[in-house]
Amino acid sequence: MGNASETGRFVSTIPKEHDVFMGAVYTTFCVLSLLGNCILLLVAYRKRSSLKPAEYFIVNLSISDLGMTVTLFPLAIPSAFAHKWLFGELTCSYYAVCGVLFGLSSLTNLTALSSVCCLKVCFPIYGNKFSSSHACLMIVGVWCFASVFAVGPLAHWGRYGPEPYGTACCIDWYAPKHDALAMSYIICLFLFCYVVPCTIIFLSYTFILFTVRGSRQAVQQHVSPQTKTANAHSLIVKLSVAVCIGFLSAWTPYTIVAMWAAFSTSLHVPPIAFALAAIFAKSSTIYNPVVYLLFKPNFRKSLTNDTAEIRRRICSSPCKGSPLPEEKDPQTSQRCNNKDISNSTHLSNGLPDNHGACLHCAESHGQQATLQRTACVLTGSTHSELTVSQMSEKMQADFI
Repeated sequence: MGNASETGRFVSTIPKEHDVFMGAVYTTFCVLSLLGNCILLLVAYRKRSSLKPAEYFIVNLSISDLGMTVTLFPLAIPSAFAHKWLFGELTCSYYAVCGVLFGLSSLTNLTALSSVCCLKVCFPIYGNKFSSSHACLMIVGVWCFASVFAVGPLAHWGRYGPEPYGTACCIDWYAPKHDALAMSYIICLFLFCYVVPCTIIFLSYTFILFTVRGSRQAVQQHVSPQTKTANAHSLIVKLSVAVCIGFLSAWTPYTIVAMWAAFSTSLHVPPIAFALAAIFAKSSTIYNPVVYLLFKPNFRKSLTNDTAEIRRRICSSPCKGSPLPEEKDPQTSQRCNNKDISNSTHLSNGLPDNHGACLHCAESHGQQATLQRTACVLTGSTHSELTVSQMSEKMQADFI
């Protein structure tokens, strides 16, 4: 009976075609999130020495999004395609803990970022004293705060269980109807993990807006030496607002549906409502890398440089298979000869000897290049002109 009851709890309650659609959407989100967040973390690692304190929160948000991606999607995708939860009660609790932990850490991280932006823009005297060590301490506090609410249901403050649509797990939103302790958990979760963070974010960016509008005329009339720094802060603020709007837009539908289930007098919320809200919530993992990689100049420049370097390494021999010297393409020849003219050494016949520039072309025509190089050898008061191939090995070594 126990096994039959557990099996019944983990069977999908929505049509199979809807589950297949969810699985396809989750697969897309998983791929985009993995690529975007891994690239963002790689770019941040490459420029780690020049990261600003506010950018630490961007990196932490990417870590949180990546954590949600690697812990939730590998379980949710096969379950959606199978039309049931495949992994049992213990894994259900693990899935729910990870979902709450990474979801709350992302929201709390955005709250901390908005506070830091407000401090730097509205109170620059104190904001300029905000250092990387302060950012690290705040990030530790973000994870500790999220951990309290993630571990709470494991300590019987609240309860974890399958989602109403049956192919994933989260907080049991119906528990407050018959459990006062679960009710207190849901109330605290709603107040301290949604209402308070959203209020702080809203007030922070409202103060920033009024401060920027009030000082715009002064900045236009008198450009101070700190204008460049102010512009950098302004850009971070704009991008942070974009990420916050995307994140809150993703999680607000789920919050509304969850509160509907927890406090409504009706027995059940339609499972399809939870399924659609879950899709919106999991889309939050792709907003951060998209916004910062596409619209933040230093991140975008670093990504462009790395991409160009990779392309240069992959295309190591574009001149391979080129025609013989007398038949070679003039455009290819010009490109190879002009690749790095500043590093070339002109010999006595006026031909450039490129060191390290367009080496793949030099390999194709190495024999011809060697035969054409000449040197003037001074012996006493006379000198003679020899090709490099006619010189002794010692003279060639000294010459090269």
